[in-house]
Amino acid sequence: METNPVLETMLNHKSVRRYTQEKPGDEVIESLIRAAQQAPFASQLYSVLLSRKAKLPFRAPLLFTICVDIYKLELFMGRRGWERVSNDLGMLFFGIQDASLMAQNMVTAGESLGLGSCFLGSTPYRAERIKKEYKLPDGVFPLVQLTMGYPAEEFPPRPRYPLAFTLFEDEYKITDEMLTEAMRAMDEGYLAQGYYEKQKARIKLQGEREETFTYENYSWTEHISRKWGQWLKDPQELLDQLKKCGLEW
Repeated sequence: METNPVLETMLNHKSVRRYTQEKPGDEVIESLIRAAQQAPFASQLYSVLLSRKAKLPFRAPLLFTICVDIYKLELFMGRRGWERVSNDLGMLFFGIQDASLMAQNMVTAGESLGLGSCFLGSTPYRAERIKKEYKLPDGVFPLVQLTMGYPAEEFPPRPRYPLAFTLFEDEYKITDEMLTEAMRAMDEGYLAQGYYEKQKARIKLQGEREETFTYENYSWTEHISRKWGQWLKDPQELLDQLKKCGLEW
């Protein structure tokens, strides 16, 4: 495959959870956000919140909260004599696209400057608390948080699916052989790095399922199956968080 410094930076990505105490300066932060703003967008339906307080997750020096922001759109629409009629669900989806693309640009820009980062995916379930902390108006929804700083750890990138399990040309088709190979690649890759054993991150089984895994064979496909086979069955908790931020349907 082709390669260049940008591709090498992207292919070497990993989530960093240990940071030095060196604090990135304001010029670095400005560069991150300006690069992030150059991501493609539907309507720039995003805002970024920054905290440099003590005791951030993973003791990171920076914590960014990337939000879907419909409030700003309505402000300048009002100046033009317009009122939004587009429904909240549709706007949320466009906002998720905008904010996600921006967030990824932040990660890539940060890594090009020697920074590491880690997304906190449970952010939407803490939306009400974040809204109060930052005094957010209705129409602003915290989508994902991002810790960032200079890495204090070094490890290889985590495995990803084989290309054949990701890219489908003309027809979406998955064979048993493709599934087996994808599961093997993910599980053997994580086991080789001792990922779950180092973190003691085996998810406990609920109900009557008998535990048959040890850290010698517990890996990504079992971990992800336990997560989405046991958690978040009821959408009401997330719907309540959206409503607290002024979004409902």
